[in-house]
Amino acid sequence: MGAGKTTIGKQLAQQLGMDFDDTDQEIQRRTGVDIPTIFEYEGESGFRSRERQVVEDLTQRDGQVLATGGGVVMDADNRRHLSARGLVVYLACSTDQQFERTHRDRNRPLLQTEDPKARLEELMSIRDPLYRETADMVVSTEGRSAAAVTRDIIRQIEES
Repeated sequence: MGAGKTTIGKQLAQQLGMDFDDTDQEIQRRTGVDIPTIFEYEGESGFRSRERQVVEDLTQRDGQVLATGGGVVMDADNRRHLSARGLVVYLACSTDQQFERTHRDRNRPLLQTEDPKARLEELMSIRDPLYRETADMVVSTEGRSAAAVTRDIIRQIEES
């Protein structure tokens, strides 16, 4: 959350001449409502069910860069589909950077708590090992521009 997945994903897709998709945007397109509304009416489990279907569908496409929501790795099927069907890049950053980038954003239902910083730390402690297990490549976005991160990813792809 707040690592720059959408911004970097769009730049990466453009540089590689690929299409760009975002799982959260696709869920919103399919439902016609925003993510907080889905959480309000269906809870996190309803959202995750929708997310699982979107990941299943979108990971079957070729020639694309796919940005996923931060919690996508919580589902074993999502991790399996992402790993088996593409190159997975984990954009890593500190919870301080995540907080700085997200604390004013009301479209992040998991952060609508009294202590969003503590919530980010809790989520990171659970998710980080899963991100690292799933990723083919880990790239830090900490204090870096999207353009610099994009160049780094392309360099690493070309070297592999």
